[in-house]
Amino acid sequence: MPAIERLTITLPAEMAGIVKGAVDEGNYASTSEVIREALRDWKRKRDLEAQRFADLNAEIDRGMADVTKGRLTEFDQESIIALGRKLSAGRAKSASRKKQK
Repeated sequence: MPAIERLTITLPAEMAGIVKGAVDEGNYASTSEVIREALRDWKRKRDLEAQRFADLNAEIDRGMADVTKGRLTEFDQESIIALGRKLSAGRAKSASRKKQK
């Protein structure tokens, strides 16, 4: 079992009430369990954000490599707008199908 360290935290009354409520409802055995789960979720979110940032940096690197090697296309605002509208319409259709289910 990993080493345990005791910390004292201060929460606004509303947050403290949420933590205590979760215990009172029987969802958790202690306030510490609530906080541990919240921290695990927070860590997962930060890890996901870090991965997305790394992916974005990799995309930028690939794009810059394409520029360096002269792999460019002309900027065509109309085709970009048309593509955006097409993708947006596809998302709207997908969202309406999900609502119907």
